Parts: sequence; structure tokens; C-alpha cells
Amino acid sequence: MIYPTIEELTAGKLNRYELAVGVAKCARIVTDEYVSMRAKAQQLIDNRETDKSLAALIDPQYKDEKAVKLAIAKLSEGRFELHRHSEDV
Repeated sequence: MIYPTIEELTAGKLNRYELAVGVAKCARIVTDEYVSMRAKAQQLIDNRETDKSLAALIDPQYKDEKAVKLAIAKLSEGRFELHRHSEDV
């Protein structure tokens, strides 16, 4: 991972472990979005509401990129935010 750097993603507020956990959670959200998109597209095809292929109905970004890479890009763009979980001791 060259860009964005770890320092740019964490802004000095999180450590590498917290960043890894946050990116994994964001990647799960991206994967869930893809699965939802695919299910809706499949339903359109099954109901014969469209003549497009499954690949044409899914956002190319979700179809062509890995979930982790998309999660990092969304974190970098500010569409996802990471917050430190504070526990009361």
C-alpha cells in the first residue's frame, strides 16, 4: 500500500492495529453493498425486467476492485470514518 499512507489514514489518532480492524470492518460494509447490488440485479434478471447482463447491472468499481482497496479509498475520501472505541475501566 503506497497511497494513501498509514499516517494519512490515521491522522495520528489511531495505531496500526486499530487501522487494520477499521479497514476490515469497512471492507465488510463494501462486500455487503456488493452482495446487495448483485441480489437486486439478479432479481431484475429473474423477473425479466431487464435485458442487461448481470455484469452490466453492477457498479464496475465494486465488480473490478477488491473490497479492502475500496474500503481504503473510501476512508481516504472521507466517506468512512474510523473512531477509537473507548472503554470505561
